[in-house]
Parts: sequence; structure tokens; C-alpha cells
Amino acid sequence: QVQLVESGGGSVQAGGSLRLSCATSGRTFSSYVMGWFRQAPGKEREFVAAIRWSDSTTYYADSVKGRFTISRANAKNTVYLQMKNLKLEDTAVYYCAGRQYCAGAECHAPTYDYWGQGTQVTVSS
Repeated sequence: QVQLVESGGGSVQAGGSLRLSCATSGRTFSSYVMGWFRQAPGKEREFVAAIRWSDSTTYYADSVKGRFTISRANAKNTVYLQMKNLKLEDTAVYYCAGRQYCAGAECHAPTYDYWGQGTQVTVSS
């Protein structure tokens, strides 16, 4: 059974940092793309970042470029999202997701096969 378990969410002041983790289990994700999405109250789920496990190619939403970094640790089967210079508008539930190979804009769509339960990130002034 495939499981994606997020952790690391919490409350932080604007300008602060958080690191989210996504622990994967149940299958080998070496040929997969792992993504982070977020959903704020009353809004649609939106793409944040993705990484191709095989070659570490990364994709970012324009709104987080230069502030967020996605990475993976093969030995730990874990994907990370380092978030710096957090803004009020980054407040949302953040979800980890996995899908088979994609490239470019295809990776931005929420058409992933596996999803975690989400972790809340709250940024306050």
C-alpha cells in the first residue's frame, strides 16, 4: 500500500522558514515525479513544486521561485520542501503527491496518482 506522509507544518511569522517532509513507502518512486501542492480555504488546489526522482529536475510555481526549494533524499525515500521568506499568502494546507513521469507544465496539473493527507502551514504578520 502506497503511503505519503507529510510533516513539518506549523505556524510561523512572515519572513520565517519551515521545512516540510514527505515520507514515502509502499513502492519504489525512482521513476516517479514527486510534487507539492497547496490549498487555501475557498481556493483550488495549486501547484507549488515538483521534482523528478530520477534526475532531480525541478519545477516551481512562479509565486514560490527563489523562496522554496524542493529536494529528495534517496536513502530516506523522503521529499522535502524548504520554504523561506514565507508570506501571508503562503498559508494553506500543503500536500505531497506522486505520479509517473511528467515534464514541464504537465507536472503542474493536480493529476497525480498518490496523495498525502496534508499538513497545515500558517503564516502570520
